[in-house]
This record gives sequence, C-alpha cells and structure tokens, in this order.
Amino acid sequence: MPVTTSYPGVYIEEVPSGVRTIAGVSTSVAAFVGRALRGPVDEPVVLGSLDDFERWFGGLWIDSLLGYAVRGFFLNGGSEAIVVRVKDGGTPGTATIKHGDLELEAGSPGVWGDKLRLRIEHLPDDATLYVLRLRDTGTGFEERFIVSTDPTSPRLLDKLLKRSALVRLTKMPSGLPGAHADVVPPVDPFRDDPSLPANRFVQATGGANGAEPGETELTAGVEALRKLEGQIFNLLNVPPVSLDTPALDGTLTVALALCVEKRALLLLDAPAAWKSVTDAETGMRNFPLSGDDAKNAAIYFPWLRVPDPLQDGRLLAFPPAGTIAGVMARTDTQRGVWKAPAGQDASLNGVPELTVPLTNLENGRLNPLGLNCLRAFPVIGRVVWGARTLRGADRLASEWKYVPVRRLALFLEESLYQGTQWVVFEPNDEPLWAQIRLNVGAFLQGLFRQGAFQGRSPREAYFVKCDKDTTTQADINLGIVNIVVGFAPLKPAEFVILRIQQMAGQIET
Repeated sequence: MPVTTSYPGVYIEEVPSGVRTIAGVSTSVAAFVGRALRGPVDEPVVLGSLDDFERWFGGLWIDSLLGYAVRGFFLNGGSEAIVVRVKDGGTPGTATIKHGDLELEAGSPGVWGDKLRLRIEHLPDDATLYVLRLRDTGTGFEERFIVSTDPTSPRLLDKLLKRSALVRLTKMPSGLPGAHADVVPPVDPFRDDPSLPANRFVQATGGANGAEPGETELTAGVEALRKLEGQIFNLLNVPPVSLDTPALDGTLTVALALCVEKRALLLLDAPAAWKSVTDAETGMRNFPLSGDDAKNAAIYFPWLRVPDPLQDGRLLAFPPAGTIAGVMARTDTQRGVWKAPAGQDASLNGVPELTVPLTNLENGRLNPLGLNCLRAFPVIGRVVWGARTLRGADRLASEWKYVPVRRLALFLEESLYQGTQWVVFEPNDEPLWAQIRLNVGAFLQGLFRQGAFQGRSPREAYFVKCDKDTTTQADINLGIVNIVVGFAPLKPAEFVILRIQQMAGQIET
C-alpha cells in the first residue's frame, strides 16, 4: 500500500511484482472402480502404495479383477491411486460382534467381516483403563484402542472407534464387558490353537458377499469420483468385474463422459473375447465408444499372462489397463507427459507372457484402427507398442490421434485452470491482461525448456494472447476475459524410414 510521508527522509515501499507462479498439476493419478473384499462403498479412497490397498480393501481377491489392476499400477511405477469399491449386487451381509451389551459392526459388508476377532484386556495399573484389540485374521491387520470407563475421559469407546477402519460401534455398553485375561503375552491370543482357552476372544459372524455388481452398481461407483474435493485424477480404469464378465458398455459410456468433464484419460481393456487379430479387427470396427469424446480414451490389446499369488503363481490372463496406467506414471516421471508411453522403455514389469503374441504384420493391421498393441520382443521383453487414442484411426485424421498429444493438452488445460483462479473479479483491463500474459507465458516457457513442445524458439513453440483483440468491449461489459493459448505438440515417431542408397564407384582425379 502507498507510504504515508510525515517526515523528511527515505521511505521504502514494497511493490508487488505481479508474478503468480502457475504450477503444473500431477499427471499420473489413476482412479480405479470395481469390486473389493472390503472397504467403504462408493467412497473414493486415496492410496499411496499396494500396502494401502491391502489395508483398506483387503488385497487381491480371486472373484474380482480390481486388485490385480491396482497391483499392476504400483508394480509398474504408479505412486498415487484413487480406488472406489462398488456395492455388491443382491443383499450382502455385514458381520457383527457381540460381547455382553457391547455390539460392533464390521466397517463394510462382506464375508471378510467374519474374520474379525475382538479381545478386551484390563490394564492392571489402572482400574478404569482397558485395551480393546481388533484383528482381521484374513489380512493380519490389527487395531488397538486404550479405552477408559471414566465418563469425563477423552478415551471413551464411542469417540475412539470413530477412527477404526475395521468396525463401527452400534450399541454403547453401560460398562466394558469382562476382560479376556486368561492369556498373557507373548502368546498370540488370536491364533487358532485348540490348546488355548476358547473364550480368549469373540468372533464376528453374519458377513456375506452379494452377487457380482451390475451396471447400476458400477455406474454409481464411477459417479462417486465426483465426491473428490481438491483432488484430481488423470487416468481412469473400470476393469471387468471378473474374468467371465465383460466390461459393461453403459458404465464405460458414463466413465468416458466423466473423463471429458474432469480432463482425464479413460484406459480401456480390450474385451477378453478378442482371442485373435481377426477378433480385434472386427471388435474395433464395432466398438461402442466413438464420437468426439473418444479422444479421451485409449484401448490396449491383448491381455497379460501374470502369476497369480492366490493360485500358487499360476500364469492367468488379466486385463492390461492397470499396468498401462503404471507405465504412463513411470514415463511421466522419467521423461514427461509429452513422451509417448510406448517403445522399448515402456516395459511391462511382472508380465512374463501375453495372451496373443503379435507379429509386425498383425500389429500393422491393428495400429491404423487406433488399437494399441502390446508386444513381446527378444531381449527387450514385453512392452507397450502403441500410443493412439480411440480417435487415432487413420481414416479419422483427428488432431487428437496420439495419446501424448491429448494428455499434454489435458495437462495444460488443468494446470491453467488451477493457476488462473486468481483472475476472477480482477479489474478487466490491460494491467490484468499483461499479468496473465506474463504468468501463462512463464509457465509455458518452463515447459519449452523441458522439451515439451516443437520448435527451436519459444515463438515457434507456443503463444499467449490476452489483449483488446481477444477481449472486446462487449466481452468486458459481460465480465469476460478471453485468453488464447496455442502450442506446437511433439508427435511420436511411429514410423522410422531409413533410405539406403548404393553409391556408384568414382575415380578420384
């Protein structure tokens, strides 16, 4: 603010520079929607590792492909995922634990709840304190709460159990039931051992899984991603519910519309019924997702043969999109979102085989249709060998033909959307326009230096316009400021042509 002068001398005034740094948003947060053993239903949960998935959702489940997709994501370089567990079909049951007049309910429906065990231990040094222990014997995850019977204590049972990931309190007891004091550590009181007293813990009962979720349940799971506040996702995968159940077209249509709205890319698994190149050709010509929105989707073929830890390491077929999301995350970290997530560096970690081995000629039949192929090469191994969107068919001649071009545009849109919020309600005149040009230009210049655009100079690589030509007086009267940003994207070198010519012999004189 201006300095008020009152005495002869030197005054110092700090003047704002007008620079508002625009930060690039994350590019590889992957969202997954599907069926899980346990966990909150229709609630997005942010995960940072495969251990987080096991803790929240119970890990791999032979009746669902969701866990395998998340596993492939983290094994191939993913670092942040958002998972939505969908509701089972039918009427799943929720397990309960009753001990005296204390009643607890498993935190979510499913047969997993029957593996919960409760034990209450008295602390000998304080007659008002107990240790309430809960264990999920299916995963080994355990929670411990030091509970007080003093009504003035902050350690009352109803307050502490609000933090539990395993159970909910359904009936508050008048006092804690008798303690299970017959087993002294280090003996594990929860283990199944006939030589130990039978009353050392209370077992949960009544949990039951429902039927496979249908389109209604899966669509509700996709829509649940709208609950995210302050958290974006860039990739979305809705894997088939099981090996025998194909992806549902209605759910994928809703998922694609959400990706367009949220500036994300939908990663699609080729249907399991595509057992050959001919099947894939026919399927692509009749694929249900089309139109302009398909620029925000990409499909991958064939499925992967991966060792299944739940079946003694047998090689079984699993859909590829979760693994592809991990490859994209790894490529973004190593090279940038403008690098095609394909090529010799786009290896598929943990994938010893593909269900359909492809030759160069077969790859050449599928690539012009916009189907991204996975290939196996000697020495190199299994890699992603395609980088086209669903609008990538040659006959469409779309400007959004390539995955890296589309993802770079989405990255720019989201970063500029987040980074220009300060403009709202500012005086709409040249000083504001100059600030916009400065800040957006600085952001694009940083990307240019990283090699995100074509061109030898910034002038060739991008432009930012925000002046009286883009924002007329009529726009100003309507409260509108128009910012025009252009960029020259890098397009992948799909076809490398070597021209070799034999030189005629020449006699030097």
